[in-house]
Amino acid sequence: METALLFPGQGSQRVGMGRDLAQAFPAARRVYDEADDVLGFPLSRLCFDGPEDELTLTQYAQPAILTTSIAVFSALFPHAPEGAGARPGFRVAAGHSLGEWSALVATGALGFRDAVRLTHLRGRYMQEAVPAGQGAMAAVIGLDRAVLQAVCERASQPGEPVEQANLNGAGQIVISGATAAVDRAIAEAKAAGAKRATKLAVSAPFHCSLMKPAAERLAAALADVAIRPPVVPVVNNATAQPTQDPDRIRALLIEQVTAPVRWEESIQAIAAMGVTRALELGSGAVLKGLVKRIAATIETTSIGEPHEVQAFQAA
Repeated sequence: METALLFPGQGSQRVGMGRDLAQAFPAARRVYDEADDVLGFPLSRLCFDGPEDELTLTQYAQPAILTTSIAVFSALFPHAPEGAGARPGFRVAAGHSLGEWSALVATGALGFRDAVRLTHLRGRYMQEAVPAGQGAMAAVIGLDRAVLQAVCERASQPGEPVEQANLNGAGQIVISGATAAVDRAIAEAKAAGAKRATKLAVSAPFHCSLMKPAAERLAAALADVAIRPPVVPVVNNATAQPTQDPDRIRALLIEQVTAPVRWEESIQAIAAMGVTRALELGSGAVLKGLVKRIAATIETTSIGEPHEVQAFQAA
């Protein structure tokens, strides 16, 4: 049975995530301790106890989600060296947006200390790229991608773009851009027959051209960071193709900031590799639902709580 490792992205954070895991598994506790040490503030306390309004800030949510996913991974495989996610039977890894960083840590391409530091910076750079209130995102359900592309083109104006940001599959696409343009696109989408078009509670317009300043700053931060070949291919968001090339991985991590998340195509690529089982490691079970709607041949198990880790290990 070919298995994929999947890692959730921003939006999966919740107060209390990882608390029981860290109490039950020393390996998971060590991951949170290491994150606290790298960042110089108690990220673990923020994950375990909140407050929620602080945890949801992009600069904290991103390293918090990464840390929780790697804590789950470490609880599952406590004696494995870093990057041993590719144990026999693991064919490929992928992550939704920010989750791609978790996939790269689990497969040994990135060191955890580098990744937690860089995702903290990534979150800050993305937040600072667009002044508060000037950017927005919205979920559109029930429109063909080509139709929505035309909607975005009509809604965009010079200096006010709106673009497709998350191609999640099953008729769900997230758009991102200037607030005024997103508002126009919502109205246009409903007029074009969308079942639903609703703004999302996010602090910045991710995965669109407005994030170019963040991509440039991230490129500078990544320049001297060691990236190794992952022990199994990682399907990246920007191209929906697997790669093990460190130089390509570095370039794609930068491109990912402004490029749409091609999640539907990524899961289709994983299915084409013969994968029939996926493990979603981290907080929540958002990816499980998406995978089910994209590739019914893949059975996904979400693992984030102690009893879920124990059940997997027992099996």
